[in-house]
Amino acid sequence: MKLQRLYSLTRQAIDYYHLIEDGDHIAVGISGGKDSLTLLYALQGLKQFYPKQFELSAITVDLGFGEFDLSPVKELCERFSVPYTIVSTEIGKILFDTREESNPCALCAKLRKGALNEAAIKLGCNKIAYAHHREDLIETMLLSLIYEGRFYAFSPSTYLDRTGLTVIRPMIYVKEADVIGFKNKYDLPVCKNPCPVDGHTKREYVKNLTKTLERENPGVKDRLFHAIVDGNIEGWPEILSKSTTEVIKNYE
Repeated sequence: MKLQRLYSLTRQAIDYYHLIEDGDHIAVGISGGKDSLTLLYALQGLKQFYPKQFELSAITVDLGFGEFDLSPVKELCERFSVPYTIVSTEIGKILFDTREESNPCALCAKLRKGALNEAAIKLGCNKIAYAHHREDLIETMLLSLIYEGRFYAFSPSTYLDRTGLTVIRPMIYVKEADVIGFKNKYDLPVCKNPCPVDGHTKREYVKNLTKTLERENPGVKDRLFHAIVDGNIEGWPEILSKSTTEVIKNYE
């Protein structure tokens, strides 16, 4: 995927769901993976020409698993002139040594988000940008359906009452395959996830299930995606003036 295509897909979500306003200070959550680094590229680039003025800060929550070299990410942020903060925690120790969690993902996410929110507030941010892409949206819906018995998917924008922060997801129109292509084309400095259960989670199971469904039923991911964004399932905002299918066409 070319940089211009990334800008286009990201901007259409920002415009359609009003994710960025004048004066916003946005904390970009950087895990070190391909998704968050792609988001950083997108927002840093859009900042140069987007009609609404906003600031960026990058934040990584270090879970304390030991060797996690973030120097390549730091160098990228310096090249982009984006302030970068690393929050050191002992979340890994809490999960695997103290509590000995067999299914740590939910608690890890809660603790990680709490640390990220706290850091964002200290930096004066009013929004946090997550790098969830189109497949993340689909997988979240399937996870909710399979394991909770309800139709739910995260929204492009979520206001957090307790913190006053707003979570935005500008990459929901970007396909994971495009992110992979972008990572390869621009040689993103991806840092390997040090979590010991990485690749062995319920989300990984649903990711593989989705790939199987797409292989056996070509186009199923497109249909699932539009069923979510145009169908007003739980967690998703009401449809605006036009369907996302029409919006996407207008940007292509």
